[in-house]
Amino acid sequence: MDIFLIRALQFALAISILVLLHEGGHFAFAKLFGVRVEKFYLFFDPWFHLFEFKPKHSETTYGIGWLPLGGYCKISGMIDESFDTEQMKHPAQPWEFRTKPAWQRLLIMVGGVLVNFILALFIYSMCMLYWGEDYTAMKDMTMGMEFNKEAKSYGFQDHDILIGTELGDFKSFNADVFRDISKAKKCYVMRDGKKVTVNLPGELNLLGMLKTQPLFMTPYVPNVIDSVMPNSPAMMAGITKGDTILAVNGKKVSSYGSFQNEIGRITDVLANVNTHADSVKALTATITFAHKGDTAVTKAITLTDDAKIGAGFYNVMAEYKNTHISYGFFESFPAGIKYGWNVLSGYVSDMKYVFSADGAKSLGGFGAIGSLFPPTWDWHMFWMMTAFLSIILAFMNILPIPALDGGHVFFLLYEMITGRTPSENFLVKAEYVGFTLLIILMVVANLNDILRWLGYM
Repeated sequence: MDIFLIRALQFALAISILVLLHEGGHFAFAKLFGVRVEKFYLFFDPWFHLFEFKPKHSETTYGIGWLPLGGYCKISGMIDESFDTEQMKHPAQPWEFRTKPAWQRLLIMVGGVLVNFILALFIYSMCMLYWGEDYTAMKDMTMGMEFNKEAKSYGFQDHDILIGTELGDFKSFNADVFRDISKAKKCYVMRDGKKVTVNLPGELNLLGMLKTQPLFMTPYVPNVIDSVMPNSPAMMAGITKGDTILAVNGKKVSSYGSFQNEIGRITDVLANVNTHADSVKALTATITFAHKGDTAVTKAITLTDDAKIGAGFYNVMAEYKNTHISYGFFESFPAGIKYGWNVLSGYVSDMKYVFSADGAKSLGGFGAIGSLFPPTWDWHMFWMMTAFLSIILAFMNILPIPALDGGHVFFLLYEMITGRTPSENFLVKAEYVGFTLLIILMVVANLNDILRWLGYM
């Protein structure tokens, strides 16, 4: 429960900051061009609100709604998600959105996206300035990687140290490595002290690489026990720190990854049992292990209800050299901008997978986004995640979908190019279509969260 609350608080704070500043971008440009803002709200307020006030001599009512799906900046003389068409029946006023030149209306509509994008780059820059950058370089992962069958079919071998592709050198192990390999024709690795080229098709499915079990590649972790929990199945079997796990249910394991694969088979069986007796049978496993310098021992143990042995494996990542880069004030900005641009380009590149069946299943709602925050309050991770969400919010909002900022921008660009203004009736219908699409997308994303929580996905 504590972990849930900490993540929920981080998520709520990040979203509140981003929504306020996004709507503040619209507000600032509206005020700059003399357009009246009737309401400025954090969160939506259908039927009622949590808090509301209107300063003396102000034309704007400020408040907090109860529905945390975004924010609201109601601009006079504009058809938006409020679907307020009554004001459009009256003669146009000089303080209304519809009376302003198209270029001013365009800036008002892109104001939120602009603020979110600049904010993300600023946060990344300040994180670089304050914390610097820490990572494990791929070339320093001396035990290399472990690959699944698909990867090995292309020529990869366990313990290969990934160097890069014809697209560029790898920096650290993250999604960019998968992304580059999915596009590359050649991948360069260090194998037994020699540089080897692995030929690739250049069109691997990135989503498949990330979703298959076992993964396309993972850092190689030896099958050596580092810690044993008290009164755990491992302790009852006599397994101690430094022991090597050799087999599970007679299947040889040569790494932590292959051990997890065998435990995964047990988990699959467990998911389909019907009786308690079947469950006990599925959780009963034989583990073969060896003390240092001793012969192998095979013991029957009963795993925990979630199919664990109660032991931790050797943390090889902690043994690798850490690379730290410090940035001065002026250095931090190009570093932060480069980092943010890389995040954005990667996200845009991956958008094509959303329109596939697997991509739709991978969509996540509030639960998935909240789980991205760390289980303990970590200001570095909080700001990095806030910057990431700010970039996503900027990109999603600029998509040419009615009811989003991008939809309004699209129609304004049409007006500026053709000199023709879409009719009010058309804009209202488009707003309804766009709003319906967004509701459907939100329902699907949050339903995916629920199905994952229930174990159906």
